[in-house]
Amino acid sequence: MQAGPRALCAATGASLCCLCLLWLIYAHWLREGQLAVGTCEIITLNRDSSQPRRMIARQTARCACRRGQIAGTTRSRPACVDARIVKSRQWCEMTPCSEGEICSLLFNRSGWTCSKGGGRMKTVTPLPKEPS
Repeated sequence: MQAGPRALCAATGASLCCLCLLWLIYAHWLREGQLAVGTCEIITLNRDSSQPRRMIARQTARCACRRGQIAGTTRSRPACVDARIVKSRQWCEMTPCSEGEICSLLFNRSGWTCSKGGGRMKTVTPLPKEPS
């Protein structure tokens, strides 16, 4: 009768050992500071409200995109989008505006505007990609 509980304890110990080993491997593989593929994070967000009726916000995001994707904006948040959209500067194809807003390209295609009723408008101009 004692072989049963002893075998159960050994199996439980082995299972816990395996779980600890898997956790260590995963923690080493996904070190602090690394992003999961297909995700983005906001690194800096600076807001300037010094001008009346106008706020200037600058946001820097870091993304770990899949092949064929590049950092962009979807629903007013950083996201990985199809690289073709960014290269062709067809910004509204990545659905950059929040729900209920209308996207329009700037006349020189250097960015886009998101407009909402009441004359509220956001203008976004992405910075050019820095050479690596």
